[in-house]
Amino acid sequence: MDDWTRIPLFRDLSAPEILELQEVFWPVAVPAGKNLVTEGEVGTEMYILTQGRVRISKSMLVGNITLPALAMENPRKVLAVLDASQFPLIGEIALIDRDVRSATVFVEEDAQFLATDREHFLDLGRRNPALAFRLLLAVAERLAGTVRRANREVIKLTTALALALDRLAR
Repeated sequence: MDDWTRIPLFRDLSAPEILELQEVFWPVAVPAGKNLVTEGEVGTEMYILTQGRVRISKSMLVGNITLPALAMENPRKVLAVLDASQFPLIGEIALIDRDVRSATVFVEEDAQFLATDREHFLDLGRRNPALAFRLLLAVAERLAGTVRRANREVIKLTTALALALDRLAR
């Protein structure tokens, strides 16, 4: 990735700030057919997709529960298919906490990423708090959007469940 200012997360940064970030982010190449991250595994890295395409999916069932009504070959829901045109962030929650990955990211087409991890990001915060704050605010805005979309999905699912239960009760 040559022109980092094309990446929305970095768009408003100065040349010296971009140079500083080049010490915090590094390139990662992942071939098609591999997982970048796997749901349930611990991860500390955030990625920015700069080339290629990925599919984000999540298990539809908690743990090892099996339900005949949901019997299917692969009980996963595709949340999104992303390409590099918008330079999407992947795994940004890992910069905030040390929990397991919330979804699986499968590389559909050979992909290139810029990556950073919690340790490098926190180090940036110690060295340049203003720059780290701006990046963290942008990440937080993205996470807020994700929470809002998830809330809308919960309402849809709750409504669908209520309608289904009402039909069963009749």
